[in-house]
Amino acid sequence: MAIIVSRFHENITTKLLDGARAALRRGGIADSNVEVTWAPGAFELPVLAEAAAASERFDAIVALGCVIRGETPHFEYVAGEAARGLGNVALAHRIAVGFGVLT
Repeated sequence: MAIIVSRFHENITTKLLDGARAALRRGGIADSNVEVTWAPGAFELPVLAEAAAASERFDAIVALGCVIRGETPHFEYVAGEAARGLGNVALAHRIAVGFGVLT
């Protein structure tokens, strides 16, 4: 299992990571079977998800991030591209990609 976490808004994304790890443990997945990778921001999540999927080392990928709406259209660009990119990774590699990006 790969978990890719955005560093931007790290005060929020670390809590998402803690919750994801706890949920996986409850589901019987040991921490030793989970590899965490950090991305600079949500926009970069698809690039790292693509690398994880292409490695064929993982049965599933979870992407975690947080994009906060401001007064510019930046929010729409980042959130939209993150969602589209992660969906494309799932389709291209036929792998489950969990979308845990708060918007």
